[in-house]
Amino acid sequence: MQTKTTAVIGSGRIGRAWAIVFARSGFDVKLHDASQDMLRDAVPAIRESVQDLASFDLIDEPVDALVARITTCETLAEAVAEADLVQENIAEIVDVKRTLFAQLDRLTKPDALLASSTSGLPASTFTEALEGRARCLVAHPVNPPSLVPLVELCGAPWTSQDTLERARVFYEQAGQKPVTVNREISGFLLNRLQGAVLDEALSLYEQGYASAADLDTVMRDGLAMRWSFMGPFETIDLNAPGGVADYAQRYGGTYRSIAETRVPFDWAAATLDRLDAERRAALPRGRIEERSRWRDRRLMALLAHRRALKDNE
Repeated sequence: MQTKTTAVIGSGRIGRAWAIVFARSGFDVKLHDASQDMLRDAVPAIRESVQDLASFDLIDEPVDALVARITTCETLAEAVAEADLVQENIAEIVDVKRTLFAQLDRLTKPDALLASSTSGLPASTFTEALEGRARCLVAHPVNPPSLVPLVELCGAPWTSQDTLERARVFYEQAGQKPVTVNREISGFLLNRLQGAVLDEALSLYEQGYASAADLDTVMRDGLAMRWSFMGPFETIDLNAPGGVADYAQRYGGTYRSIAETRVPFDWAAATLDRLDAERRAALPRGRIEERSRWRDRRLMALLAHRRALKDNE
């Protein structure tokens, strides 16, 4: 089978992680950034991340072999000329994306998939005027995609079904877990689910029901224990003898009552200042990057654990 070629546009944290995802799956990767300084520093940063993955046995080949499949390109045209898929990771500014996608539509092969990593802009806001708009879509990752496999696929009203189907296969072949958002919605799926949990946590904190640390414990040592390997629907399906219908009959009234008393959080500055002070007492600002690296290592350990379980099933 012919080796796939991907172009990754933007070499920040998400772009570098995408480069690792594709190279790890055996694809040739062309990496481009408008900033030559960013582009120069990208491969050393990628090598360091791949070395971390190797320390957890999360790659199946030498570090040098994987990194060798990633080539930096000084021009956009060079990067995308032979690409089967382009993964865009630039600023979340509609006009900037619109300009870039117009260039991509002109410079790429007619059947190349054009995907944006945007976390909040619908594809319809920056692809409407393109001749090849049917091949454009959002492929929203979780940061970083090299450690969290979910990718949300969402087309504009004019995105073809063939584009969505080919994209799903492409990301599956890249080792990701694609899901399809059936129509455009602000925040897609993950951010809306995350937003619902975050809104309630902030509201409970603002109303004085618990400290930030205890609310984090509720998630980390409670809900997240099950949610790390099953979703909310499977969770409730297993939490009543008769499955979802039985669960709804038993607990639907309780959740309806909770919904009626819920107080949305309005992002009040005073509450956020208090939360920030509590977090800074637990983690000084100067240690955030250190803790972020710890988080990524924990994600690697979790991935290694899941991989071992899968191998033993």
